[in-house]
Amino acid sequence: MPSHAHAHTQLHTHPHRWRLLALLCLAQFMLIADVTVVNVALPVIGADLALSDTGLPWVVTAYTLFFGALLLVGGRLADRFGARRMFLTGLTLFTAASVASGLAGTGGTLIVARSAQGIGAALLSPAAMALVLALFEGPARHRALGVWAGIGGAGAALGVLLGGILAAGPGWRWIFYVNLPAGALALIAVPLLLGHSLRTPTRRYPVDLTGAALLTGASACLVYGLTERSWPWLAGAAAAGLLLAVAERRSRHPLLPSALPGRRALLGGSAVMLGAAGLLVAGFYLSSLHIQHALGRSALVTGLAFLPVAVAVTAGAHLGGPAVVRFGWRPVGATAFALAAAGAALAPTGGLWTGLVPGFALLALGLGGAFVCATTAALSEVPPEHSGVASGLVGTSHELGAALGVAALAPGGFSTLPLPALALTLTAAALLPKGRPSADAARAMAH
Repeated sequence: MPSHAHAHTQLHTHPHRWRLLALLCLAQFMLIADVTVVNVALPVIGADLALSDTGLPWVVTAYTLFFGALLLVGGRLADRFGARRMFLTGLTLFTAASVASGLAGTGGTLIVARSAQGIGAALLSPAAMALVLALFEGPARHRALGVWAGIGGAGAALGVLLGGILAAGPGWRWIFYVNLPAGALALIAVPLLLGHSLRTPTRRYPVDLTGAALLTGASACLVYGLTERSWPWLAGAAAAGLLLAVAERRSRHPLLPSALPGRRALLGGSAVMLGAAGLLVAGFYLSSLHIQHALGRSALVTGLAFLPVAVAVTAGAHLGGPAVVRFGWRPVGATAFALAAAGAALAPTGGLWTGLVPGFALLALGLGGAFVCATTAALSEVPPEHSGVASGLVGTSHELGAALGVAALAPGGFSTLPLPALALTLTAAALLPKGRPSADAARAMAH
């Protein structure tokens, strides 16, 4: 393995780093879009596969649950075995499980295939971000991370649009089949462009399987308990969480090292990511069902209604980078969630084009900025040798936030969104670190 100095030199000379960023963002886009791509198609999926009202949300949450709960493990594996190897492993599993989802003949088969998709995504996502961190440094790294953060919000919005177009056209199964050509392209092109000159840092320590099992169990119990409003399952989640805390304190190689540099910023940024993702994905879920069931619109109209939302979340991410550099993480985070709260309050006040769409677009504009704020704050102080586990925690927060947002907020409807958005407005300053990115980052984010 090359020395750190040699790896440092490689960062400036790799000839395909921007092409690789595009391919890595394509892979990440698939993972994020698959959180929301099924929302518009849920009514027809439920009818075709005889899924009940309680079983239908699991088409969304099975994916986000395994994706989120195993991302820290995926990050550890990327640090242990190398980001390139784990990226290709996760992408292969995700692509195969996507095809299996499209071929599913029963609701149970679809939920199992969606779970396998989540496992593949958990291996792929932190490895992809670790490759981004290895390919870029300084101002270019901040610019690349800004693009990466924008993919998180835009992927969720465009996933709903894509789902509407495909569900209204060739059918709901194609929302999964479409991953096959994109996955094949990345599987072939990424290793060819990477070559053998780039080496990501590796650390030869064992993976904490006990911690991984407890984290997955706690997450599953929490999501199931919130979905079913079951206090025994919520109590089980609390018990598993306490066992996880004890096990991690005693483990020689915990999922998240207690002495990790930048730990506080990482945890605070991840908490903001959890809240932002929960609000956005719950908004998509609730809006999709409301437009089709309450307003009687088609799947295609539902998908097209979210086009302004996709533009808004991308604009929020684009504006959030320079704003964070100029004003700092805390003011931008609070402002982002204040805009989200205002949009959530506006959405239920009118019809589709006079209330819901403009309100949801305002919510998405704020959350686009929150995604950039959370990502850059969380990774601002993490050293390269821990980039896999750090990006895994950020991704865990995004996906578990999505699962918890749907589970906790779906029963109350869109009117429940302003309160958590307002709570995050008030707590953003305590969660995020003080200060702002460097001057180099300012130049990078301004372009």
